[in-house]
Amino acid sequence: MAPRTPVVLGLVLLAAVAVATVHFWSVRPEAVRAPEPVADEAAAPALPPDPLRSGAPGPASRPASGEPPRGSGGIGQIVVDVSGKVHRPGVRRLPAGSRVEDALEAAGGVRAGTDVTGLNRARVLVDGEQVAVGLPPGLPVTGTAGGGGVGSGAAGGPGGAGPSLPLSLNTATAEQLETLPGVGPVLAQHMIDYRTENNGFRSVDELRQVNGIGDRRFADLQPLVRP
Repeated sequence: MAPRTPVVLGLVLLAAVAVATVHFWSVRPEAVRAPEPVADEAAAPALPPDPLRSGAPGPASRPASGEPPRGSGGIGQIVVDVSGKVHRPGVRRLPAGSRVEDALEAAGGVRAGTDVTGLNRARVLVDGEQVAVGLPPGLPVTGTAGGGGVGSGAAGGPGGAGPSLPLSLNTATAEQLETLPGVGPVLAQHMIDYRTENNGFRSVDELRQVNGIGDRRFADLQPLVRP
């Protein structure tokens, strides 16, 4: 055997071992690493609290347009009488602090063609007030409860001679209707009920359709009233 033969064989053997080592290393199984935990909540960006989950108070509710703010003098209710040329005259209950415009909306709005030039729609209402719409000049109606007369010529009570000026069936209160001859609290309420159910009186002749008014009583009332 030549002297170089063992050396060559040794080199070939080393090369084979190196190739086998590289191959084994490349196909060895690798351990799978578990995913790293999510970063601490303190490092996450702060999110707005959910009031439904945390119990924190939600944003303050804002009242709708035209509604008086709650908690600032608008607690409770007031009762006003809206009469005259509105679609649904009658007694209305409104939140305290309401204005004339709110009362008109509660009564169905002003009838078309009604002159409301002298009506202050921005005025704050008081409990027991009467809002008369479309009242002709010379026949004023008291603005607060307790006034039973129409103008300065009203009679002093039920069964009197009646008002000196024609009384408006569409704007008069129960107390004012009772100043008419032969009209008491029950009949005055029947007249108001008819007015409410029929959107007001269109003529004096409609008094015949009110429960409790016959031909004789109608003849007494006809010259003292108007629609």
